[in-house]
Amino acid sequence: MITIHLASGNAHKAAEFQRLAEDSKLAVEVLAAASMPAVVEDTGTFAGNARIKAFALQAVLPAGAWVLADDSGLCVDALGGAPGVESAYYAGPRGDSAANLRKLVAALQAVPEQKRGAHFVCVLVLLGPAGGEQVFEGRCAGTLRREPAGGAGFGYDPLFVPVGCTRTYAELGEAEKSRISHRALAWGKLADWWRRNGV
Repeated sequence: MITIHLASGNAHKAAEFQRLAEDSKLAVEVLAAASMPAVVEDTGTFAGNARIKAFALQAVLPAGAWVLADDSGLCVDALGGAPGVESAYYAGPRGDSAANLRKLVAALQAVPEQKRGAHFVCVLVLLGPAGGEQVFEGRCAGTLRREPAGGAGFGYDPLFVPVGCTRTYAELGEAEKSRISHRALAWGKLADWWRRNGV
């Protein structure tokens, strides 16, 4: 069993990655960072922000540790791609997920149904013990409801309806979401790389 240190103290996110690892039959344990160094995510890109977090955690771990960082967000067509890399802070630095959701609902109030397209993006950066760096990206396209629906998930999940679905991320449940989500798609690419390289 190989331990992968997640560059986040978010236990929910670590549990989601652990489920993805188990679903993909990888013998890894994903651990949330016990103490994540403070970083400024100012690169303007998902990949750049993920790299900042990955290298910040690697710097405080023993040599030879596997490190995984992700940066993800919701890109809304009618808002020119916003909130994008600012998804976690859309309602301001003191805002929370509920505030972000309320702000997005308000921002899209006048947007007609045919223009409510959006996509979630997840970029994973994996740092290996030998100094290698791998980048994997997953995207899930969909549309946004006018009002939130569903009690599962987190963040913008209650608004986002993936293409081919009639329910939001927050209504799908973890098992179904784990098959189609942006994070699942990015993880799938990581898992393929992991197997090809005999880690």
